[in-house]
Amino acid sequence: MRKIPATMATQHPDNAGAPFWDDGRPFIGVHEEIHEAVACFRDLNVGEYMWDWEGKHADAAVIDRLFSDYHEYFSQHQLGRDQFLTFRLPNIWEEKGYNLLQAMTVILSSEDFARDLKFNNRPLFEIILPMTERADQLIHMQKLFQKVAKFKSTEFTKDNETNTDYLEIIPLVESVESQLAVDDLLREFVSLHDKNFGKKPEYIRAFLACSDSALTSGLLAGIIGNKVALSRLQEFTKESGIPTYPILGAGSLLFRGGLAPDTLDRFTKEFAGVRTVTVQSAFRYDYPEVIVKKAITRLEKDLPHIKPHVIDPFDQSELIIIGKTASKYYKQSLDSIVKDLNKVFEAVPKRRDRRQHIGLLAYSRTTGTHTLPRAITFTASLYSIGIPPEFIGLGRALRDLKPEQIELLRQEYANISSDFEKAGRYYNENNLEELIKQNSAWRDIKTDFEIAKKILEIQLGPKSSDEHAHKELSSALVSSKYQTEMTKLITEMAGLRKSLG
Repeated sequence: MRKIPATMATQHPDNAGAPFWDDGRPFIGVHEEIHEAVACFRDLNVGEYMWDWEGKHADAAVIDRLFSDYHEYFSQHQLGRDQFLTFRLPNIWEEKGYNLLQAMTVILSSEDFARDLKFNNRPLFEIILPMTERADQLIHMQKLFQKVAKFKSTEFTKDNETNTDYLEIIPLVESVESQLAVDDLLREFVSLHDKNFGKKPEYIRAFLACSDSALTSGLLAGIIGNKVALSRLQEFTKESGIPTYPILGAGSLLFRGGLAPDTLDRFTKEFAGVRTVTVQSAFRYDYPEVIVKKAITRLEKDLPHIKPHVIDPFDQSELIIIGKTASKYYKQSLDSIVKDLNKVFEAVPKRRDRRQHIGLLAYSRTTGTHTLPRAITFTASLYSIGIPPEFIGLGRALRDLKPEQIELLRQEYANISSDFEKAGRYYNENNLEELIKQNSAWRDIKTDFEIAKKILEIQLGPKSSDEHAHKELSSALVSSKYQTEMTKLITEMAGLRKSLG
């Protein structure tokens, strides 16, 4: 059985500050990501690095550069055995697959290169398929790779050893609805896998998103989706006998998962059963390097031994009802207010080379008739105007719940009050009043804050000096009319909360 890493460094551009290995610039170009991967492995002891081909530019010479420029390191820390580089490929059902063939040939040529260097392991053998909705999509990607591998072995390297034509695949399940059906997805995948390859998969790494489920359905529905999915993955393992090693894609701020170097106790308690977590750019670069390394070491040590939590089936059903209630209010409000935020969205600083949402090269999210930005931009914008997005729809949903549902929610989401109180420290009630004057739809969100404060018994507003400074800057942002000034203010606030978005 191969080693399952507990930490996966990703290229999510949510960092406020500069990387510890850079010259003080927070923007990370494509040409720097080779060095970044090495720094994550060598300096932070991260177990896995996700090389992203989805919605962004990617260096196809990644293995050539790693093995050529850092030969001594990787001869001692072999990719595919000790540390792992995992491609996230484009979903050809959602965006143009221009990168797909290129990525697959890189996987094949890297096997040749490793063999020539006398390395013992196939360096790339597993890929992530984002936005997985159906099991046949997973099989289709595996069979495409099989065809490419056989063609290469027959036509290009027929005098040498043939390439391995089997590719392991990680389904990345992003929407709440898809996460709630992840066990059904895996059952169908196992059946199709057996039919097409004559065997069942040895294990499955199912990847659950935090950001996109919260972006499209609201935080409470997103957390419930994650928790129920983790429980159903354990049920699937017990039923099928196939081990599952869940991955949870979490950013530093609560709306995007709430995993930071100073929140490990909270995170591991809420998501018991997760086997791998993403340590995104803010996690790695907005805290002192020594603290980051210590946190990664702890995750690598602890995650394999935390006992999974399984939720009673009846309680799962009740939680899903709660999530649907919260999602209904979130979507109603979002459709009414998102147009007011376009100038703020545009002012959020960029941290990576990304393809633009121009319809041809990338995909986009929508709410009603409006297009949403990526989750990091959305989160950065709402926090920067003093309206933490965690609260949108929350209060009205809590108001609709029965006492026994509130009790269940507190039972299964143990940190609910402390989580929302922490997020609520970035609340600027004065800004919300100004927004209400411009668009009455914001009044429902004011109701959300008021009801959540009462039912969860929490305090709202800043406590620390940094949080008070954040509130002052957020007031300046709402009154600003110039994009350059807005970007500067957003950047300053990101530094205070140790994450862009």
